[in-house]
Order: sequence, then C-alpha cells, then structure tokens
Amino acid sequence: MAAPLLLSTIILALVVVASSTHGTMANGVFQVRRKFHIVDGVYKGSDIGALQTHDENRHRRRNLMAAELPLGGFNIPYGTGLYYTDIGIGTPAVKYYVQLDTGSKAFWVNGISCKQCPHESDILRKLTFYDPRSSVSSKEVKCDDTICTSRPPCNMTLRCPYITGYADGGLTMGILFTDLLHYHQLYGNGQTQPTSTSVTFGCGLQQSGSLNNSAVAIDGIIGFGNSNQTALSQLAAAGKTKKIFSHCLDSTNGGGIFAIGEVVEPKVKTTPIVKNNEVYHLVNLKSINVAGTTLQLPANIFGTTKTKGTFIDSGSTLVYLPEIIYSELILAVFAKHPDITMGAMYNFQCFHFLGSVDDKFPKITFHFENDLTLDVYPYDYLLEYEGNQYCFGFQDAGIHGYKDMIILGDMVISNKVVVYDMEKQAIGWTEHNCSSSIKIKDEKTGATYTVQADNISSGWRIQ
Repeated sequence: MAAPLLLSTIILALVVVASSTHGTMANGVFQVRRKFHIVDGVYKGSDIGALQTHDENRHRRRNLMAAELPLGGFNIPYGTGLYYTDIGIGTPAVKYYVQLDTGSKAFWVNGISCKQCPHESDILRKLTFYDPRSSVSSKEVKCDDTICTSRPPCNMTLRCPYITGYADGGLTMGILFTDLLHYHQLYGNGQTQPTSTSVTFGCGLQQSGSLNNSAVAIDGIIGFGNSNQTALSQLAAAGKTKKIFSHCLDSTNGGGIFAIGEVVEPKVKTTPIVKNNEVYHLVNLKSINVAGTTLQLPANIFGTTKTKGTFIDSGSTLVYLPEIIYSELILAVFAKHPDITMGAMYNFQCFHFLGSVDDKFPKITFHFENDLTLDVYPYDYLLEYEGNQYCFGFQDAGIHGYKDMIILGDMVISNKVVVYDMEKQAIGWTEHNCSSSIKIKDEKTGATYTVQADNISSGWRIQ
C-alpha cells in the first residue's frame, strides 16, 4: 500500500478548466440539474405519468466517478434521470453533461465513432462526443490490463471492451480509455483552483434502446453506487478523495449540492449499509409510522437479500413499496378522509381536495437501524398536478415489477443532506435547506469550508 497522501477539498465545477495535477487527497463538487418541471411545488399534469416512466426505465440501469459538486436543476417533463452535471475530460478539456446516479456504478460517455447515437436532444440540444485522437492525455486500456474486467482471449494489442445492458432495452457498448478528469479544488470558502486526475471510463461505440432516444439523450452516465468499480473508488485509490459523498437536492429550486468529502455541518446521523448488494445503497428498515402509529406488518417484510430490502436511490423519483405495505399505508394515510373518492391516473391514486393538505394529512415516518428516522410530510408524498388535484406519490412495487423491493427515491430524500460514507459503509441524512450551504472538512489543514448551493440550469432553455 502506498504511503497516505494529504487531503484537501475539491470541487467538480460547472466550467471546463485547465489541466493541473495535484498530489493531495481531496473532496469535490458537481453542479447538477433537475429534469422534471415543478412550479411552486406543483407538477404539470403531463409530468405525473412521466415520473413513473422515468423510474421504470431508471430502475433497470445498474452500472463509474467522484468529488463534491454544487448542484443545479434543469426542468423538463421527460427523461431517464433527475440530476446531471458537467465535467471536463481530456487535454485540452472538453465539457460533457453526464447523469449522476447513486444507483449504478459505470462511468461512460458517447464516443466519436458511436453508431446509432443521437446528435441532439431535448435536454442538451447538441450532444458532445469523446474523441481520443483530440486529447493528448488519452490512452486506450488494453485487454490484458489489470483494470480490464472483460477478459476475452486477447493479446497486448487488443483493446478492453465494456458492455452494459438494461432491462428496458437500453444498451451501451464500447471500449475503455484512461484520460484526465477536470474539476476544481476548494481551498477556502467559495474559493477554488483547477486540478485534474486520471480516471478510466467507457467510450461508447454503440447505444441502443432508451440510450438513443433523442428526447432524453445525454452525453453519458456517471455512477456513485456502492461498488469498488466507480470513478469515486478510482479517485480514492489514487489518493485524491475519501470514499464519502453527499447530496442535498432542492426540490423547489431544482439545484442543491453534490459533494465528495466529509460533511461536518450539518451533523448527520447514519445507519449501516447492508453488504448484500454490490451496487445499491441497501439499508435495514425496521418499521413505518403514520401519525405516530406503527403499521402492523409481517415480521419478515423488511428482510434484506440481494433482491429484497430497502434501497436509497436518488436516481428514482418516487417511492415503491411491496403491495402489503402499500395497502396498509394508503389506508392509514386516508383513514380520516372516508369521503374522498380516488381515481386512477397513470397507476397513481388521485383525488380532489379543498384546503391545506399539510394540515389535514399525517406525517409518515420510516424507522431504520441505529434509530435513524426519515420523516415524510404531506407536501412530499402528495403531488399537486393541478389546482386542488392531488396524486398519492407512493407506488405499489408489484405493479412495476420490483417485487419485494422498497425503493426510497428523490421524493422523500430531497430537502435533506444525505451522506454516503463508503469508508464506514453507512448512510444517513438530516433535514436541511438545500438552497443554502454545507461545510466540508479539509483533511490537510483541519479547516472547514463552506460550499454554497448552486443551480447551473438558469442559463439553459429548450428552444
């Protein structure tokens, strides 16, 4: 093992920066955009169904990157992910917009020779393609390299392939390259300096299915799943970061913060990550309360296996529960409203209601191992899509093919600082104003630096 390197704090910035290499460990910041359109907390009617479509496509993606990032939001009603950021790759650096995904592990961008790739999208207008010939720091990964996990019969001249398929029909395949990833290092409150680190990533040569849909196409995907194969793991192995990241997603303004490094303010209580899964952040849920009363459920309903348990996933929009939990929960939530008539819309249970839902509907509380709780308020789980029209945002997982999985998505973890500590295999959260700031520890000096929230979508418009 190499001697430990000093830590400092880094920010993956929204702008492409000049190449500069630092030999210190670091934390970082990405700026990220939110894709679904919400105005003053109200969804457009057409967006309600799009939320499910997004999740159904997204849950089938299980696939590499790292640092601490200021978030931004870009609101559109369709898509296969909620938050994304821009990064710089190569020498000279070129900007790419990539989906940030805490439920996958791969890092890839479209390659210049990509077949069947769209060149424009409703999100980015014009897509950017990685051209290794245009980067003097680009290097092909050979199939006999230790980093190449795809090992067909090969010799030293063959390139390392990768392939990632999705149950929704999406498929990306190509070859691995190593090149410089550009970001900003934080050295004071809001003060940054450019730096870069060499990482390995996929260069997509062929995309199919949902990945070549021009309506929702993006330059690539960068995964922050619970895996040793992520780009975050690469940065940590190079002594650039700790394997800790966090996000604070602002559901009102669409921005927030996405950070790599130890959050010291606000303080966050954690629960252990279950080691049954190689990608998802799986935790032990103990019980669910509605207005302080515990739901009466089978004793084994919260058990964990590789395909069963409670998953924290910011890449999902909604909450998915096994049928028995869903049924009991909806009965408890609407127990004091027998006069409400439910109607189905896009598999949501929807209704008309006059008055304040926050005053008339109960708080839902999830209880986890180590006494960590997650409070979900009416304004979180009741989606207003028109005046006085609401839909219950929790879903029956069985209808969507998720069987015994409990998936807690963006709906319930927004407006909270959520910390993923891969060093200690723990995850936690606390309620926070995500349009404000958090404090990150500089391991080199012991100082704490303020990272402000951001929204880098403000200059973007779909024509």
